[in-house]
This record gives sequence, C-alpha cells and structure tokens, in this order.
Amino acid sequence: MDRRAFLGRGALAAGTAAAAVPLAAPAIAQTQPALRWRLTSSYPTTLDAIHGAAGVFARTVAELTDDRFQIRVFGPGELVPALQALDAVQASTVECAHTTNSFYIGKNPAFAFATGLPFGLNTRQQNAWMYEGGGIELLNGLFSRFNTYGLPLGTTGAQMGGWFRKEIRTTADLQGLKMRIAGLGGTVLQRVGGVPQQLAGGDLYPALERGTIDAVEWLGPYDDEKLGFHRVAPFYYYPAWWEGAANTHLMVNLDQWNGLPASYKAAIRTAAAEATHWMVARYDTRSPDALRRLIAAGTQLRAFPREVMDACYREAMALEQELAGRSPEFHRIHEAWAKSRDDMRAWFRVAELSFDSYLAQVAARR
Repeated sequence: MDRRAFLGRGALAAGTAAAAVPLAAPAIAQTQPALRWRLTSSYPTTLDAIHGAAGVFARTVAELTDDRFQIRVFGPGELVPALQALDAVQASTVECAHTTNSFYIGKNPAFAFATGLPFGLNTRQQNAWMYEGGGIELLNGLFSRFNTYGLPLGTTGAQMGGWFRKEIRTTADLQGLKMRIAGLGGTVLQRVGGVPQQLAGGDLYPALERGTIDAVEWLGPYDDEKLGFHRVAPFYYYPAWWEGAANTHLMVNLDQWNGLPASYKAAIRTAAAEATHWMVARYDTRSPDALRRLIAAGTQLRAFPREVMDACYREAMALEQELAGRSPEFHRIHEAWAKSRDDMRAWFRVAELSFDSYLAQVAARR
C-alpha cells in the first residue's frame, strides 16, 4: 500500500469526523461573566441619531461578547432626569450614562473639553485630540475625581447657531436675550449681554412656544425639524460658534469599570468608537434634506453678523485664559489642548481649508 495515500485517506477521515462534531463555544466566552447594565440617556427617545447612538453602542457590546454583556438603554426621566445623568453614575444609581459633559461645567469648568469649547476644534480635530492627542487620558484624570470613567460616544459635527424669535443684526440685539444654550457658550453669551438658560431637550419647544425663552440651540436640521422649533421661531442662525464639534460621552461608574474583564473593556471601547462614527454619519447624510424642508416651510436662514461673531470670539478667548488661571484642572487640560488646536489649525489651513474653500467657491458659481 502507498504510505502517502494511506496517510491522506486517514487525514480526510479524521477531518470528516471532526466536522460532524458541533464546535464548542470559545473557552474565553464560557469563562466571562454574564452582566446586565443600565444606561441612562440624556437625549429624547424621539431623536434617532443622538439617542440612537446609545442603542448602537449597546448592540455592539452584546455582539462582541456573544450576548454575555447586555446594556439596556433608558430614556431621560425613566430612571433619572436628563441633566442628572452624571450624578446617577457617580452615585452608582446606574452603571453608565450617555450624556453631554458640558451640562456639568458647574461641577468643574474643565468638563467643557469633553464636549467642545467655543471657537474650538472641528469634528476631525476633536477626534484627533481625543484619540491621539491625549484627550481621553487627560479627561479621565478629571472624571476619576467624580468616580467615573469616560469615553467619546457620539459626535454631532458642526452645529447650527439656533432658532431666534427675532432677527439678530448687532450685538445690541443680544441684550437681555434669553437663550437655551449649554456649556461655556452660555457664559460667553452672558458676557455679551444675553441670559443663558439650561434646559433638557424635552423642555425646549414648550419654553420657546410660551416665550419663556427667546432663542434655543439644540443641534442641527435633522433634530431641530423633529423638535418643531421652526413653528415658533422663524430665524435659523449659523454657525454654532460655541461648538465647532460636540462630543457626547459614555460615562461609566469607576468601580464598575475597574471591575470589568479586559475583554469587556475592549468591547466597550470598540463599541463607543463605532457609535461615534455612526452618529456623525447619520447627521451628515440626513441634515441636507432636513434643511431643504425647513427652508421650503418658511425658515429664514441667517449667518451671524461679523460684529456678533467678533464680540463673542473676544469674550471666548478671554474666558479661556481666566479659567486656565483659576482652575488647575482646566489649566492642565487646556495646555495640551491648545497646542493640539494650534498645530492642527496650521495644517488644516494648508490642506483641508484650501480644498473646502475652493469647492465652496465653485459651487457658488454654478
């Protein structure tokens, strides 16, 4: 008998027998704990992009862990109010939250870096600073003081400047103007004469309709159309100088985070990054049609006057320096953030800006 032929037939028979035996689940999956977490969201369930990012995150975590790690998403008010999400995570009332950290600058102004500073980074720059500029690590030095661990979970891209019941022609029109605006943008508005208000997403339309506030910023056309602001405020301004990009964050109770197996931590990091890319893609593909519909319905699109932009820019730069001078945490993060900002702006002027500017001019001539 040919020895090689015999060995070949034997190997084939062994392979066929092995194929008939069902494959066992990976040993690593069998040894990992079955976890059930609750995530409280700060965003209305009707907003499928910003609220939906938490669902994308939770599904991805489940897929990466063979369904052993389940995270259930709750809307604002189902477990805790929208603006108390961080407090709930800190106190271990819930394991994690999807929220905007600029809501919490009253705890420490450095929380603003997690979302975006007035006249700060654009979407790509914010992403670069977070993942390669040390932003995630710097912010977690702050978050750990509040018994939390944070990761970017979603970004909106550049936002619109909001809905106004009256036209804004000069900085004088900002005097006494009551506007829902979060984060340090509200502080800047106050310094130029406005009256900032902080309200959760579900409270915005009633406040604008009743005249409790004169203006509101939320996000951009895709969400704003759903929230119905165009029905009670005709003027839609741009750009949102207070957020060149806005990150939303996953905030995890620090003890819960530290207790996770390394593979589950990796699943969370991967899922949060996936949801971040998904959110901005959803807004970028859906906002153009939403803006067309709003304009067709009578919305009056306006650019903020240069006088207003310049006044807000001066106050924003002064505020940055003041906060860096009195808050050690703000100073520590600002030092690294500002260097990244300046370096990337120099590069973007050469490449991104020249490319975008040319195409904008060509489009305008067509």
